[in-house]
Amino acid sequence: MYTINLGNVYVNDYYSIGGPDEGESNIRNYDLIMKDLDYGESTFENAEVKMQKTVLSNLLSRNKVDLVIGGDLSNQIGIMNKSMEYFNLPFIGVYNACATFIESLIIASSFIGSKMSKSIVTLTSSHVNSSERQFRFPIEYGSIRKNYQTTTMTGAIGAVLSSKKSKIKLISATIGNVIDYDVTDVANMGSIMAPAASNTIYNHLKNTKTTIDDYDAIITGDLGSLGLKILTNLLKLEHGIITDKIMDAGSLMFRCHQEKLAGASGPTVLPIFFFNHILRDKKYKRVLLIGTGALHNPTMVNQHNSIPAIAHLIEIEVNHDN
Repeated sequence: MYTINLGNVYVNDYYSIGGPDEGESNIRNYDLIMKDLDYGESTFENAEVKMQKTVLSNLLSRNKVDLVIGGDLSNQIGIMNKSMEYFNLPFIGVYNACATFIESLIIASSFIGSKMSKSIVTLTSSHVNSSERQFRFPIEYGSIRKNYQTTTMTGAIGAVLSSKKSKIKLISATIGNVIDYDVTDVANMGSIMAPAASNTIYNHLKNTKTTIDDYDAIITGDLGSLGLKILTNLLKLEHGIITDKIMDAGSLMFRCHQEKLAGASGPTVLPIFFFNHILRDKKYKRVLLIGTGALHNPTMVNQHNSIPAIAHLIEIEVNHDN
């Protein structure tokens, strides 16, 4: 597994949008909360295009950037490709499912650290209805959901990275390997992704010669409540790591009365949880963010293939005095 030092790379700005349910969740510090899932558009996909355009437009109004890097959950990242036609900017589209934002941060940091670029926007989004009907069932079908199933978060977020100093510094990153534990249940994302998260966390600690105790928090993206239990068990059984510092953004996103089962999922969950919650608490100064992604598509799931997963990690240092 590959770990890199990122040099002088900082987050200078960010902007986030939440859906109507997200506005009633445990995380409420959005720049904009949508009144409904349509967002004034005729389709959910067009609503997500508008979400991305809104985030990027606001960031560009305050920052000069060289490049946009990002992706979403739509087939062939079609939503982001549609969004980018409105902006005269170079664009690198990436896809690692719900690990996409962390992947984008790693790529952007590499460009900035090597001085190939001065300022980059990383961007992602997800929409509950466009994602659910693509990967599971049409919304109108009314399928019965299982207790361990997560619910796609409706949101969009972008961040501006550069070498200009700020309170948020990106220190290092570990690029994950593809892991497959032979799970075929597309609803059971936590079981699919937890082994990849365990593998990446362990290898990052080994490669950087650090321990869990060196960090104030280790935050996974969207394992959900079941996946978090599996992760802590795997770390203990396979690597001898016992800790209470690991939290899962997806399992903490929604309130119990919102009935989101195992929690939130999607590439927006981890960055929104970090920027709109963790960053506001001064006790968190050194943090590991682990983006987890289930690397499947509907065709291969219908052919009963097992579902591989990946987890990418980025280490962040927060100086609350800046």
